[in-house]
Amino acid sequence: MNISSLDAQLSKELQVLQQDEIDSYHTYLKLASMLKDEQNRQVLQKIAHQEMVHYNTWKRYTQADVQPNWVKVQFYYWIAKLFGLTFGVKLMEKSEEKAQNDYRHHLANIPEIEKVLHEEEVHENQLLNMIDEESLRYAGSVVLGLNDALVELTGALAGFTFAFQKSSIIALAGLITGISASFSMAASEYLSTKAEAGEQDPVKSAIYTGIAYIVTVVLLVLPFLIFSNYLIALAIALLTAILIIAIFNYYISIAKDFPFSKRFIEMTLISLGVATFSFVLGLIIRRVFGIEI
Repeated sequence: MNISSLDAQLSKELQVLQQDEIDSYHTYLKLASMLKDEQNRQVLQKIAHQEMVHYNTWKRYTQADVQPNWVKVQFYYWIAKLFGLTFGVKLMEKSEEKAQNDYRHHLANIPEIEKVLHEEEVHENQLLNMIDEESLRYAGSVVLGLNDALVELTGALAGFTFAFQKSSIIALAGLITGISASFSMAASEYLSTKAEAGEQDPVKSAIYTGIAYIVTVVLLVLPFLIFSNYLIALAIALLTAILIIAIFNYYISIAKDFPFSKRFIEMTLISLGVATFSFVLGLIIRRVFGIEI
């Protein structure tokens, strides 16, 4: 396509892509300047350089400069700072990828379009996967802690609810059960990681597992400390469990490119299935043994 014949609509679409490239360029540079790890800093600097190359590619067609959106740059910078480097930059790349896919069919006559999109999809993904981030290296330990806490404690709380039918006692039993189980799980993860003799530090694996378990326990038990109605507390605890599953699986789906829907549905069905079974079991035990508290 001749640059001079570029129509207004196509120029506008290219400037959207230009905007994404210049925003990403400044975000990567800002993140790189704050990193202590030399490998990660070099990876981000390489990606930033590539974003600027792409920006200049689109600029040859639009014949216009686009100013960075500093609000967006700051947003992704703080997302990366708060939730991890890999999550932040991959979330940003997915936003850029969406814009590219939206306009891809309009840009068929631009010679460089396929080259640029191929570099975005392949080269940058390869670079992003080179980022070494401790929190993701121990994601398996976090998954273990979350999964176990969600399945065990939702089941235990549901069982306690109909066995005891008093929020304060259910909360006490839940905390004792959950905290004890968190130490047990952390110890098991330590021994398991040590036996594998892999790259992961057994102590760090145990800490990640234990912390994930305890945080989940506190969030699930909290409704029973707030609400005197034990059925309302149980309903909120189960909704909290679903929310934890959704948030964590969204994080992992972005940071590690895992499918969200399948993992979310699987974890939710398992947790709610165990809770339902325990709920019924607690009711049966109360009726059969005539336990009153």
